[in-house]
Amino acid sequence: MSKTLFKNLELIRKDLHKNFAELSTQEFRTCQKIFDYLIENTDAKISKVGGTGIIATFEGKKKGKTIMLRADIDALPITETNDFEHKSTDPKVSHKCGHDGHTTILLAVAELLTEKPINKGKIVLLWQPAEENGTGAKAVMADKVFKKLNINQVFALHNLPGIPLNKIVYKSGAFTANVRSLIIELNGRTAHAAEPEHGENPALAISEILQFCEKLTEKDVKKDKFFLITPIYSEFGTKDYGISAGSGELHLTIRSWDPKWFDKRVEILQNYLDLIAEKYSLKIKTSWTQEFFSNQNDKNAVKIIKKSAENLNLNHQKLENPFKWGEDFGLFTQKISGAMFGIGSGVDCPALHNPDYDFPDEITETAATLFYKILENAI
Repeated sequence: MSKTLFKNLELIRKDLHKNFAELSTQEFRTCQKIFDYLIENTDAKISKVGGTGIIATFEGKKKGKTIMLRADIDALPITETNDFEHKSTDPKVSHKCGHDGHTTILLAVAELLTEKPINKGKIVLLWQPAEENGTGAKAVMADKVFKKLNINQVFALHNLPGIPLNKIVYKSGAFTANVRSLIIELNGRTAHAAEPEHGENPALAISEILQFCEKLTEKDVKKDKFFLITPIYSEFGTKDYGISAGSGELHLTIRSWDPKWFDKRVEILQNYLDLIAEKYSLKIKTSWTQEFFSNQNDKNAVKIIKKSAENLNLNHQKLENPFKWGEDFGLFTQKISGAMFGIGSGVDCPALHNPDYDFPDEITETAATLFYKILENAI
């Protein structure tokens, strides 16, 4: 693929950043842009999937495995503070995780597969919606279009600020955390603020729950039993100073490396909530939202990533510890053999989800070329 083509892809990436920052499940214009680009520049069979996702399929002449590569396409509800020309035109939404870049990388792979077909097996490229809220992978996997593909192996990448530009990182087992968010609703009874004893105020219950969460937490990422509870939001009562609060909410995000350990620790927390409900005469209701399964990297898939990086003489390194953030690709690796790897965005690149972050276009060619080599080695 020529340098001119990658320069054109940089313009596309910046156009995505500026004009196509759309929240999870709302990526309608992004979906159409990807569809139109693939129609014009590739010979792939194209289908819409999972609501606002796109699948491009390349059929080889010989029978073989079906290998899937995934990119994510949604943006975040973050106001951008950059002042460059391709700044997001939406004042409340911007690409602060690099999904505009991930999308562009996979467009480059689609063009590579058109220029240099892999004539064995089947290649599936997925532009997945709704990664940020943890609903996209589930929607794709439930879609009849996806079910018919019978995927044998899956790969994905994520750009990583803080790691040298174009450096490839990988590890077997957990690559990202298992993450779920818990909503705790506490219902008691209001009373006069001068006579709180005549009601059930959830304030002390919320305080004790937070203290118990701190005791349950194991923050050391080097330990297999890493378990982190982060308070996200809390509210109780109203701004009526004569009324003792009668209801409240507490929202927590919980993460671990191991889904089974996650469930064991959550069970302890839920049992404690029952005790708190009894102690303070409250009714407590819990619900879960934004679930991200841990990316469990298959060791054979990781070997393919490492071999491909070596084939291309890329700087690469095995990671010691997983990343604490959740990634919706984890649902795929829970069900299908595969792996996620990282590519460095630069030591001085602003962190993911920072308001001044921007995807570094310098890594697009490396990432696309590596993806293509992974396909050659995997098929």
